[in-house]
Amino acid sequence: MDVDTALTRPFDHVARRARLYERLDAEGIEVLFLPADQADFEYYLGIPRRAPSFGAIAYTNHWISGAFLAPGREPLLVLTRHFQEFDLPDGVEGDLVTATETDDGRAVFTAAFDRFPGTRVGVTSRTWAEVGVELARHRPGIDLIIADPVLAGIRAIKDDHEIALMRRAAHIADEVLREVTPLVVPGMTEIELASEVELRMRRHGSTGPSFDTGVWGMGPHLGRDASVRVSTDALTAGTGVSFDYGAIVRGYCSDFGRTVHIGEPSAEYERVHAIVMAAQEAARVAAVPGATGGQAHKAARAVIDDAGYGEGFRHRVGHCIGLDVHEHPFLSAEDNTPLRPGMLFTLEPSIFLPGRVGVRVEDVFLLTETGAESINTHPHDLLATGR
Repeated sequence: MDVDTALTRPFDHVARRARLYERLDAEGIEVLFLPADQADFEYYLGIPRRAPSFGAIAYTNHWISGAFLAPGREPLLVLTRHFQEFDLPDGVEGDLVTATETDDGRAVFTAAFDRFPGTRVGVTSRTWAEVGVELARHRPGIDLIIADPVLAGIRAIKDDHEIALMRRAAHIADEVLREVTPLVVPGMTEIELASEVELRMRRHGSTGPSFDTGVWGMGPHLGRDASVRVSTDALTAGTGVSFDYGAIVRGYCSDFGRTVHIGEPSAEYERVHAIVMAAQEAARVAAVPGATGGQAHKAARAVIDDAGYGEGFRHRVGHCIGLDVHEHPFLSAEDNTPLRPGMLFTLEPSIFLPGRVGVRVEDVFLLTETGAESINTHPHDLLATGR
């Protein structure tokens, strides 16, 4: 599907729910509650999430907002007045129960639950605790089931519509780095550079950053670690400046990274850069249908360990991505989930050694029947300004 079509074509939420109901039947889950403002709610019901907030957004009865779903039934939306007024100004179709500020939220919620008989009830791991408490209190003896494996298993395989949107989000990330690379010079501050990244993503059509934008320098004269993702410090020569950011297109995320060196790179920087790129390629080769995320991680790990830099690679090599930046399965040592065509995931090896060197690379890859291909197009050449 071309991008222009993908940007305007409606999603087939009925078909998505049909797949969900098949899986719920197979797992014996009789009723499912999906909380609002999360990716599953958007994916299966078509109700967009609001922009993420650093702190919790709360109001009276907020915990009841969500939907009950069951095989063979139409969804029942349970939403507060606030949610409808400010998140759904154009209204919402379907069966709807509303709770005002003066309503007894527990009574509204349990009355909606009463319309869905059953003792095996699914919830997500990020459901408000009040939901689980009220479900169990109102219907003693029910079996509460974490439904994440069912939900994530469906969402992990992207269709052509989703892939086109994610290609667009990846393209935005590529273009922004091309634009900001000339700005990676001594005197520019990290926070100014991060602000440029976010501004330019929006100009290219992103609805915002898909997570906190990271821009940080590491090098022989800097004792800082990659845990400090952005600061007000000015960039200095002899530093490798790592980028970690992503765009959002119709709710779908990208996650991208490169490192740009200021001035002539040292021999160690050049060596580490080559090792990190080789590690990503090893993970890409290992990520074939039927292989596990753990195997891809180990392939990248082996390259870095064999080069003597294992202590500098301290995180997993990647994760699946879509409506959420981090989706299951993960590409990490403990994950034995088989990779399947249609999955999109990051491959993001790094070597971070405070006071010495820092290099990272990150692209999003689409798994096809024959292997993993990057949906990012930015080259992997060593980037250096002011040489």
